Amino acid sequence: MALETLIESLPSLFDGLLITLLLTAFGILLGTTLGIVLATGRSYASRPLAYLILIYEKVLRGIPLLVLFFLIYFGLPQIGINFNALTAAVLGLGLRSSAYQAQIYRGAINSIPEGQIHAAYSLGMNKLKAIRHVIMPQMLRLSIPGWSNEFTILLKDTSLAFGIGVIELMRQGRYIQVRDPDLVLVVFLLIALIFFLLVFTANKILRYVEKKYQMAGYQTEAHR
Repeated sequence: MALETLIESLPSLFDGLLITLLLTAFGILLGTTLGIVLATGRSYASRPLAYLILIYEKVLRGIPLLVLFFLIYFGLPQIGINFNALTAAVLGLGLRSSAYQAQIYRGAINSIPEGQIHAAYSLGMNKLKAIRHVIMPQMLRLSIPGWSNEFTILLKDTSLAFGIGVIELMRQGRYIQVRDPDLVLVVFLLIALIFFLLVFTANKILRYVEKKYQMAGYQTEAHR
């Protein structure tokens, strides 16, 4: 009976897996976009703006992700801002990730010799063009190891979206466990295996990308 319930529940686990992958994709996209903007602002913007970005990073890194989910999903409606659970989870994942990714990108920017941007100025580039054509390509390549680690962390953190009602992999597992309590160990071991395989596969792919685009002379290798 328990085995039959588990087999019948596999499609729902697959549905939960799709939501988990969706959360990961949109969360990392939001975090990467904001992270690049924040890192560039910290490095090249005026002091007041750079200081505001620093405050943003420290606040977002200091709030537990589940609390951030609750603030967005349950707190913002108190001031008239409403998001569905999936959108709230993507925002929470992306905003928190952006604070960590900003540190990754800023570290990469700081590792690029300052003389390169001065050389760009001497070629007639303004500040924006120098950042876009000289700093940004190198920054992105140097950031791959740190970004890879952040990706796997965000992938695993999608399980916390369970707390605000997103029907992702963990919540689907919970539904199965409620229907048949005898399956609790098997179901969550299966979910753990799925996450392990996702992280293992992602690490293999990102490790290949890291080696392919590694810049000679920069020791940025990450151990995962």
